Amino acid sequence: MSGMLKRRTLSALGGLPVLFAIVWWGKPWLFTLLVAAIALLAAIEFYRMAARSSRKPLVSFGLLWILLLILSPRSEDFPSISLLVTTAVVLPPIWLVFRSPRSLISNWAWTLAAILYVGWMLSRMVALRDVADGREWVIFALFATFAADTSAFFIGRAVGSHLLAPAISPGKTWEGAIAGLLGAVAASLLLASLLDLPLGWGQKAGLGCIIGVLALVGDLAESWLKRRGGVKDSGRLIPGHGGILDRVDSLVLTGAVMYYYVIWVV
Repeated sequence: MSGMLKRRTLSALGGLPVLFAIVWWGKPWLFTLLVAAIALLAAIEFYRMAARSSRKPLVSFGLLWILLLILSPRSEDFPSISLLVTTAVVLPPIWLVFRSPRSLISNWAWTLAAILYVGWMLSRMVALRDVADGREWVIFALFATFAADTSAFFIGRAVGSHLLAPAISPGKTWEGAIAGLLGAVAASLLLASLLDLPLGWGQKAGLGCIIGVLALVGDLAESWLKRRGGVKDSGRLIPGHGGILDRVDSLVLTGAVMYYYVIWVV
């Protein structure tokens, strides 16, 4: 086993039980604080990559609004949610007019992108924990996504030869993408049964397909950000994995979609 692969495995073996324990046995506020910490660290990495692309987003503003989104009441009907999203769009351009008017649009876009991509999306994972059977749904979303990522990584390394999107991520292959999809479907079928979620077999397989596709899209989106920033990893906090954003790039999409699926369909 290579050094990188060994570090990656040890990180997973150490981190996943802790994550499971916090979701399953921890109080909801503890999970909220965990997501808030992850979101802030991921946003810092996001803004660092933006800075490497000669952009100057409003980092302090973005981090504060991300924290407020994570900690605010989760109901979309609650006025604070609309207020936070609206001010996240409106206030940065006013500030940037005085700070860097020549790059106003690009800096505003990068500021807002982190707020929505990291803050809003991960806040849906917190909202998912608050629904009926929320801890089961969160475990389902997390570990089905991890299964997709892990299957894609190992199969892609072992037999991958047909590049998927070389202009974005030269390491991604079609073999890995298909393995990720199949891994997500298999994990979805297993997890939904073990957790006794109210899903038919078609729904289980369908959600697995959705998670597999979204995990890949999220991974490619972050790969594009890293390529723009000229970095291999978003950070170095997780041995073998890179940064926090490298680890949650798939979850920002799958967690949000899972939340809306549960409240609209289930």
